[in-house]
Amino acid sequence: MTHLSVVFHSGFGHTKVLAEQVKAGAEQVAGVRASLLPVEEIESRWTELESADAIAFGSPTYMGSVSGPFKTFMDASSKPWLERKWKDKLAAGFTVSGSPSGDKLNTLQTLMIFAMQHGMLWIGNAELPYNEEGLNRLGSFSGVMGQAGQVPPDVEPNEADRKAAAALGRRLAEAAVRWGQGA
Repeated sequence: MTHLSVVFHSGFGHTKVLAEQVKAGAEQVAGVRASLLPVEEIESRWTELESADAIAFGSPTYMGSVSGPFKTFMDASSKPWLERKWKDKLAAGFTVSGSPSGDKLNTLQTLMIFAMQHGMLWIGNAELPYNEEGLNRLGSFSGVMGQAGQVPPDVEPNEADRKAAAALGRRLAEAAVRWGQGA
């Protein structure tokens, strides 16, 4: 069984919506088990990340980068980093901010660099940016970008962003299954 963990922080619930979609997309792949791991629970769940075959990282974009709680998680990962516990695991990322741009690219780059420092292999968003209803409506290939204004998380991120997150989860899970078969 391939295990995918979705590590995330969600300040107002919008990033959690996308995290749930990443998990749901991953679970559409036969032989994959996925779990949600809010960064607030990390102290009791480090071994879950060590046993995961793939990890999706999700953070809201606050002031042009990852949120403070997500950065705290990143900093706390120094022991697994030093011991190379996540080396050769697959990784992907997603983020949400209030505006169409919102400096989300910087957040995704931060997540990607974080994964690379751990020796992980990054899986990006493969969907073409066709239109406002498409799976890549905001035109990001390094990961999934979602938009959520000052509305409740049951309204935004919109359906296209939710589907994009599910597609990313599915892609990461499919890659993890293939990667595991080659091991």
